[in-house]
Amino acid sequence: MSKFNINLYQAVYALSDALDLVGVDQINHSKRVTYVAMACGKALNWERPCLEDLFLASVLHDCGVSNTAIHTRLTDFEVRNAGNHCAKGADLLHEAPLLAHLSDYILHHHTAWSELIGLDLPDKVKRVSNCIYLADRVDILLLNALIHEPNILASKNAIRRKIKAKKDDWFQPNLVDIFLSLSEAEAFWLAMERQASNAEGDWQTLWDSIEPVEFTDLKDVVLIFSKVIDAKSAYTAHHSRSVAQLSRLLGSLFKITEDQCERLELAALLHDLGMLRVPDAIVNKPLALTEAEKLVIHRHSFDTHEILKNIAGFETISQWASQHHERNNGQGYPYRNHANELAIEAKILAVADVFQALTQKRPYRNALSSSDLLQILQAESRIGQLDAEVVAMVETHFSLCWQAAVSLG
Repeated sequence: MSKFNINLYQAVYALSDALDLVGVDQINHSKRVTYVAMACGKALNWERPCLEDLFLASVLHDCGVSNTAIHTRLTDFEVRNAGNHCAKGADLLHEAPLLAHLSDYILHHHTAWSELIGLDLPDKVKRVSNCIYLADRVDILLLNALIHEPNILASKNAIRRKIKAKKDDWFQPNLVDIFLSLSEAEAFWLAMERQASNAEGDWQTLWDSIEPVEFTDLKDVVLIFSKVIDAKSAYTAHHSRSVAQLSRLLGSLFKITEDQCERLELAALLHDLGMLRVPDAIVNKPLALTEAEKLVIHRHSFDTHEILKNIAGFETISQWASQHHERNNGQGYPYRNHANELAIEAKILAVADVFQALTQKRPYRNALSSSDLLQILQAESRIGQLDAEVVAMVETHFSLCWQAAVSLG
């Protein structure tokens, strides 16, 4: 089993770009929340371990949100826990050993301070979760204000008044005081707007250490994001995980190295990251998509690449994941790659994606039988769409491939 030399903070920060796509137009929410929360935490002189937790929890605070409907409800300042997203996010993090210690922060990031103080929780959990809550509501107020007035500075005083009005109730008094002090300066808001800050250099110190991470631990982190992707629609439940399972099987049948099999599995788990940007109405549409709607879908592979390319050590993973809709004859998207530009891993992932999708019901069709599915794969290989060698391998080991595609091991 391989070890991956990555930086966990950098990886999580990059992967959180996918969470920020859920708002469709209102992107980079978690980045701005992280900026506000970290500025407050450092101004309060919190110790390094506390700031590290604050950073990761701020970046991941909305990992329980997969669809645009829930995200839209959360843009109401008074809404607390739409879609039970706090518990969903906490449950996701609890399953990843490297991030499980953050689950209580996520669970309580919409709990009012007046409620938190009466709960049997460590003081650190109360402070960090409430800091995220304040930062989250600041950004929601800002997003709503920018709809009517694009100059961020015009909203500054109104936002500060609304946060101050929640002192002692929603937010810890000391936290409100430090926010009011920091946010008096125009630079605070301008830095927030561009998702950069005076603290950015301090964030970058979190990137300094590149440490070996066991594949199983890294996979558990990646699984958080694959589950967020698959939760976007009832029709895509388990899709990413099943595609990963089938891809891993095919990789072993082609006798690619264990290291490459593991990278292929991670690429498969993350291949649809960009789908989080696609509005729910398109994903769940029961009729044929319009040309305009198809164009929206056609950017998701590119968005996947734009997210994964920012993780040092994920270069091949990013490439394979973004090529899962490329076709041997150059008629795929988004790069129009031909067969000679595609690694065997990318070709495997493309076949696994089609195979698994055909086993699942979609809003516009029922799940296909095994015989119909195989006929489609064979037809696609004959016209130069899917790779003939990979399809032949599927045909030779069809029962194994079917099992991998329809069940989670």
